[in-house]
Amino acid sequence: MSIRCIALDLDRTTLNSAGQLSERNRKAMEQAIESGIQIAVASGRSLDSLPAAVLEIPGIRYASTSNGAAVYDLEERTCLRQYKLTAEAVRDILRWTEEADVTFEAFIDGKPYAEKDYVEDPVRFGAMPQSIPYIQGTREPVENMRHFIQRHEGELDCIDVVVKSEEYKRQLWKTLEKQARHVYITSSVKQLLEISDVNAGKDAAARFLIEYLGMTREELAGFGDGHNDSGLLEFAGIGFAVENAVEECRKAADRIVSSNDGDGVAEGIEYILRLNRREAEERII
Repeated sequence: MSIRCIALDLDRTTLNSAGQLSERNRKAMEQAIESGIQIAVASGRSLDSLPAAVLEIPGIRYASTSNGAAVYDLEERTCLRQYKLTAEAVRDILRWTEEADVTFEAFIDGKPYAEKDYVEDPVRFGAMPQSIPYIQGTREPVENMRHFIQRHEGELDCIDVVVKSEEYKRQLWKTLEKQARHVYITSSVKQLLEISDVNAGKDAAARFLIEYLGMTREELAGFGDGHNDSGLLEFAGIGFAVENAVEECRKAADRIVSSNDGDGVAEGIEYILRLNRREAEERII
């Protein structure tokens, strides 16, 4: 069965380590769209944080954001599916992090907010230096994120807990999985624990989108690198992990392609286009 939809993770997958879209990846995406394939964004980013370099490619119409908490029709500027964190979930997250040395990012209707100190110096909170322009260019600084979250507890798309050590992140992950109600927990970068509604997840968003488009999972290909991409790659008819992917993601994939700095997405799309051409030729014969 031919691939009719490709769901692309962005950071460390479609974008290189500098956060840029390579020329080869862009051309491959354009070729896929010209062949009739629907290219959809599948990102942990919020709507307002999606890069213009990707959104400006003609034909990219759909995006799932905040790890599948929302699905957007970019052309119609409408939200097709959205799950907010419940008030109980928000209170549980705040309760079980009350004594911890953490800060937060929070997202409301696709707009990101973060603690002012974190925005001013992300590296002090565990972020990689190359992520500084992205964080400072997208986050709205807030003086006290805990109070901000409390005031907006019924409006939140998701919450990221910013931690300073991976050991504590693992401990907190286990605690929240047991103690927090109605949550989906994942991680795409070392300093973040990303928490959405229990109905979120890139795989759940992909399932919704292909049903909305009248397709089947066998007609879907997914690309990713992180823990938050594993479910998508398992769900898709073909799952591609880039060479730099975490082990969980690599195990979920059907194929490993070159790294995000080696145009692995283009490599995978070119493979898909060859498969589709071969299948079309066989149908003619």
